[in-house]
Amino acid sequence: MFCPLKIILVPLILDYSLGPNNLIVATPELTVHVGDSALMGCVFQSTEEKHVTKVDWMFSSEEDTRDEYVLYYYANLSVPMGRFLNRVHLVGDISRSDGSLLLQDVKEADQGTYKCEIRLKMESLVFKKEVVLRVIPEEPKELMVHVGDSAKMACVFQSTEEKRMTKLDWVFSSGEHAKKEIVLRYYPKLKVPVGYPQNWGRFQNRVNLAGDISSNDGSIMLQGVKESDGGNYICSIYLGNLEFKKTILLRVILKEPRTLVTPATLTPDILGNNQLVIIVGIVCTTILLLATLILIMKRTHRNKSSVNSTTLVKNLENTKRMNLEKHIYSSISTKEVIEEEELTGKSEATYMTMHPVWPSMRSTQNNPLEKKSAEEMLKTEQAF
Repeated sequence: MFCPLKIILVPLILDYSLGPNNLIVATPELTVHVGDSALMGCVFQSTEEKHVTKVDWMFSSEEDTRDEYVLYYYANLSVPMGRFLNRVHLVGDISRSDGSLLLQDVKEADQGTYKCEIRLKMESLVFKKEVVLRVIPEEPKELMVHVGDSAKMACVFQSTEEKRMTKLDWVFSSGEHAKKEIVLRYYPKLKVPVGYPQNWGRFQNRVNLAGDISSNDGSIMLQGVKESDGGNYICSIYLGNLEFKKTILLRVILKEPRTLVTPATLTPDILGNNQLVIIVGIVCTTILLLATLILIMKRTHRNKSSVNSTTLVKNLENTKRMNLEKHIYSSISTKEVIEEEELTGKSEATYMTMHPVWPSMRSTQNNPLEKKSAEEMLKTEQAF
């Protein structure tokens, strides 16, 4: 009576769902950087020993929903397909119903849904699992750090399966043919589930494990960077027989000596970076100043000309008035002298003539009033 109940409970505990002749597992998601590796698990868990006869891995994207073969396993033979050739490997233990897939050198086009199907011997039931792979931009493989600063070098192995890291190695090489130096190593402690890191040589007491080992994160932090630390750092993560490698190039920059900042020291940089802008600004400012100066000079000249013209007109008017006053002529005759002349029968004329300083002929000819006065004076003289 209890057997049917056992058959029903096992799928619920393992987060399975039953379909017509299918056993479907919930779909996990995995996020991976371009160039990294991804482990997509596909394990059929059973209380009984089962024999796997065939494993199929297929891929479909949002743009193309048609299934594309990634890899298939049949009769103890694993065959990668198409564009996944040389990049996928069946890394699970088939004898334990493990058909997990390792995808290396992940590309942007690899983003999509991966379907795994496991068929068992003498069973009509098909085990199915899907994994959604998200691909994000590549992490920088080259770091630039100043002398004396710290550098964090990331090394994470992405997996849908909770497989514990069994070993971690970090080695350093200053060149292609240089001898490799151990930077850090992680080993599991005896009778303790967690491991402990060790480092040797010149990296001792300067390198710390910065990642979460339980999440397959073997990132490290290098402190007090020296000039001689520049080179390649190779990370190797082991999950049993499975190995994941990543290389990071570290470039060390020497710190420049500190100097006092003065306007004189800043001038070359400013001129070097913005030389064209400064030259154009100087030329434009000079042109504007010249134009302004020319306008001011013109206005000043006009004002002086108008003042001189007004003064000249006033001087001419004053000169004319003075000339008219100079041309005054008067003749004096007394009554007594006239009566005495009448009695004696002698007529003597007594007159006094005032001789003015005559103006120039040019001014007389040009001025009608002066010309008329001169003619009257001549007539008077002739009459006497």
